[in-house]
Amino acid sequence: MTQERILIGDQWYVAATSARTEEREYVLKHDESFAMFDRFGDVAALRGGDEGLFHEDTRHLSHQLLRIEGARPLYLGSRVKDDNSLLVVELMNPDLGDAGQVRVPKSTLHLLRAKLLWRGACHEHLRLTNHGGDPVETQLSLSFDADFVDLFELRGMQRDRHGEKLAPQVGTDEVVLGYRGLDGALRRTRLHFEPPPARLDASGAEYRVSLSPGEEVHLYLTMRCERLSPGVDTEPATNEAPVGYETALRETMQSRADARGSQCEIETSNPLVNRWLDRSWSDLVMLTTALPTGPYPYAGVPWYSTTFGRDGILTAREMLWVDPALARGVLAFLAATQATRHEPQRDAEPGKILHEARRGEMAETGEIPFGRYYGSVDSTPLFIALAGAYLQRSGDLAFIRELWPHLRAALQWIDRDGDIDGDGFCEYARRSSDGLLQQGWKDSHDSVFHADGRMAEPPIALVEVQAYVFSARMAMATMARRLGDTALAGAQLRAAQTLRRQFRQAYWCESIGTYAIALDGAKRRCEVATSNAAHALWTGIAAPEHAPRIVAQLLDERFYNGFGVRTVAAGQPRYNPMSYHNGSIWPHDNAIAAAGMARYGFTDAAVRVMSGLFDACLHFDQYRLPELFCGFPRRAGEGPTLYPVACSPQAWASASAFSLLRSCLGLSIDADARRIELHSPKLPDFVQWVRVNQLPVGEHRVDLLLQRYQRNVGVEVTRNDGAVGVSVSL
Repeated sequence: MTQERILIGDQWYVAATSARTEEREYVLKHDESFAMFDRFGDVAALRGGDEGLFHEDTRHLSHQLLRIEGARPLYLGSRVKDDNSLLVVELMNPDLGDAGQVRVPKSTLHLLRAKLLWRGACHEHLRLTNHGGDPVETQLSLSFDADFVDLFELRGMQRDRHGEKLAPQVGTDEVVLGYRGLDGALRRTRLHFEPPPARLDASGAEYRVSLSPGEEVHLYLTMRCERLSPGVDTEPATNEAPVGYETALRETMQSRADARGSQCEIETSNPLVNRWLDRSWSDLVMLTTALPTGPYPYAGVPWYSTTFGRDGILTAREMLWVDPALARGVLAFLAATQATRHEPQRDAEPGKILHEARRGEMAETGEIPFGRYYGSVDSTPLFIALAGAYLQRSGDLAFIRELWPHLRAALQWIDRDGDIDGDGFCEYARRSSDGLLQQGWKDSHDSVFHADGRMAEPPIALVEVQAYVFSARMAMATMARRLGDTALAGAQLRAAQTLRRQFRQAYWCESIGTYAIALDGAKRRCEVATSNAAHALWTGIAAPEHAPRIVAQLLDERFYNGFGVRTVAAGQPRYNPMSYHNGSIWPHDNAIAAAGMARYGFTDAAVRVMSGLFDACLHFDQYRLPELFCGFPRRAGEGPTLYPVACSPQAWASASAFSLLRSCLGLSIDADARRIELHSPKLPDFVQWVRVNQLPVGEHRVDLLLQRYQRNVGVEVTRNDGAVGVSVSL
C-alpha cells in the first residue's frame, strides 16, 4: 500500500493512496517479527508500501528481488501453509538466451522458494531443479536493501530527521546493513548466504549454477534482525550456533503442533466451517507471542503487531471457553504494565490499563506517544471483567489472589480518574497533546457524534463503557466474595445495581428505539443508532424490556447488510459504508452483538449473525475474516466489499468465529462446580453436528457431540474423565 500524509483531524489515521487489496500479500509472523511478501516471494521496492521484514516496528528488509539471468521468473503459484508456518512459492524460468536465440526454453527450470520466520530471523530456502533433457548453466541473483523505516512512517507520518545509515559490512558469505537511530539504538539486518555466492556486495548476491538433467541445487539465506541498546555495538559472546533453515523449520513445525495439541478440538459436519475455524485458530496461534508473562495475542498485521490492551482482552474473552490459558497471559501482562502514576502525555493515571506498547525508534524518541500509552477508557473495566470470567472458567483462585492488588487499583481508577465529574459514569477526555482523541474501541476521530452530525464534546461517557463497568463491578463482587472480602463484594454489587438503574434512565432514547452512543460533556445524549448498544446486551446492563427492540433493530436492513451488523445504521448522520467506524462491519463487534442477543434469549438472532459472517468468510482469501469490511448491502452472487487498509489477520476478528459458536450454543463453563451448561442451544442450518473434544473443565477433559434437530440441539457426552456435569436448558 502506497501512503501519504493526510491531515484530516486524526494524526494517527492510516493514510493510503492505493489499497492493500490490489495485490495479494502473504503474511508470516513469529513473536516480535512479521513479514509481508508479494506472490513471487519478493519485497518489491518499486511498488513502495508495506511489504518487507519487520521487527519491533522497524522494517529490516525493504527490498528483495529474485532474478534469473536478469529476468523475473514466471509465476506458477504461492501459498502459506494452513498452520501459517511456511510460505511456499513456485516459479519457473522464462525463455533464456542471447541475440534472439533461446538457450534454455521456458519451463525447463523449476524454482521453489520457501520462507519462514523464527526467533527474529527470516529463513529462505531456494531449490532450483533442471527438468529438461540437457545440461543448463545459468545465473541467479538476489538484490536486497534495508531502509529501517519506522512503521508509523509507513502509516503516513512524516519525520523531520532520521538516524544514520551505516556503511555496509561485506564478507564472503555475509552482509550486514546497519542503522543508528535517533534513539541511539543500533539496528542491523544480517544476511547470511549458504553456500557463499560467486559475487556478493552491499546490494546483491549472484550465484552461477550448473545443472545436469534431473539435478537440483539448494541455496539458503538467513535474514536476521538485530537490535542493540544505545552504547552497545557488539553482542555478548555466546556458545549457541546460529540457527539454519532446517533447524528453524523443524522448530517452527514443532511449535505449531504443540500449540494445537494443547487446545481442544472442534469439528463440524461442514468442511467449509471447519476451514473457517482452522484458519482462525492458525491465525491466532501465529499472532500470539510468547512473553515472559505468558502468551499474548498481538492485535494484527501490519499496523498493530504489538500488545494492545483492549484487543488482547477481547480476544482472550472470545477464546476463553476453548483456551483459558490465553486469558491468563493477557491478564498477567496487563497487570505488569499497569500505570502507577499520572503522566498526562501518555494519558496514564494510577491503576489504568495499557492501550498499546511500542518499541520502534519513534516510540523510543517520543515522536509518538505509544511507547507505553494508556489512552483507552475501556481497557481498565474490561481487564476486571476478564479476570472475573477467567476465574469462573478456570477456577484459578490463586492467580486471582496474585492479581488482586492490580484489580483493586483498576477499580480505584474507575471510581476516581475514570469518573471525572463524579456522576457515576466512566468518561474520557484526552490529556495528551498528541494522543487519541476518541478513546473507546471506535477510536477514529469522527466516531462519536450527535443526531445532527456535530461531534460530541468531551468528557465523553460511551454507552459500552458503562456496560463494561457494570460487568467489572459484578466481577469484583464475585471475586471479592471468593477471597473473603464480603464488605467489598456487597459494595460492588450495590454499585452495579445503582449503575444499571442510572444507565437505563440516562441512555435510553425512545425516539430511536435504542441506547444513545454516548453522553457528551454537558450530559446530552448522542442519539444515534449504532452497534455500541449491543454491548449493553452483552454485559447484562440493558433492561429486559429494551432488549427485543434493540435486537430487532440490529437485524433490520438499516443495520444488517446480509453479512453482518454495521457499526452505524444506514440513514444516520455520518453513515458511510466505506468508513472505518461509521457504517463498516467488524467481526468482533458482531460477535459481541451475538453474545448479547443470546444472553437475552434471542439465540435465533445470534445464529443469523453467525450465518452472515460465515457467508462473508467464504469470499475472503483463505477464509480469513479481516479486521473489518465495508457495509454496502449484500448483492446476489457477490461477496462483501473489502476495506482497503484493514489488518488481516486480526486477532479479535479471528477469535470471533469461536465466540459466535459459543453464543449459538449458549455454552457456559463453571470449573469449580465442574459443570457445563447449554442454554437454548441452536445451530445454523448449514451445520448438522459439532464435535468438541478435549474441552478443559478445571483439571478434567470432556468430549461433546452436538446434533442439530429441527427445533433444538441434542447433546451427547462421548467422554468424561472427571464426572463433569453437563446440562441443557431451553
